[in-house]
Amino acid sequence: MTNEPIALDDAFASFDALWSPRIVSRVNDYDVRVTKVRGEHVWHVHDDTDEFFLVLDGELRIGLREAGGERTVVLPAGSVFTVPRGTFHKPSSLDGARILLFEPTGTLTVGDRHDEVPAHVDATTGHELG
Repeated sequence: MTNEPIALDDAFASFDALWSPRIVSRVNDYDVRVTKVRGEHVWHVHDDTDEFFLVLDGELRIGLREAGGERTVVLPAGSVFTVPRGTFHKPSSLDGARILLFEPTGTLTVGDRHDEVPAHVDATTGHELG
């Protein structure tokens, strides 16, 4: 990690992989991750941590399995949403999006429990930028 400003456009330009977040900074014990997304992720749950999403460009949909049933939240650019710990969720983006995430360092992108991980989803704790 560098202690220099990071231009997010430059960070995004440094990789092409979808659903494969890059760690741009750390705040205490949390990673600040950016990723490009298109298509569907996988249903998964983080048992012990919330997951924060900020949509920078495009539109992100997050399917949620809650006590009252399933619903989908729609996040246009500039929107934020936090998936509560213990909630199964499935992000997707029809036309693609660029998002920023806050997650505890070491959090796996497919959570603690998940459906079968498709080949286009990178099951990772994040990649260093650069």
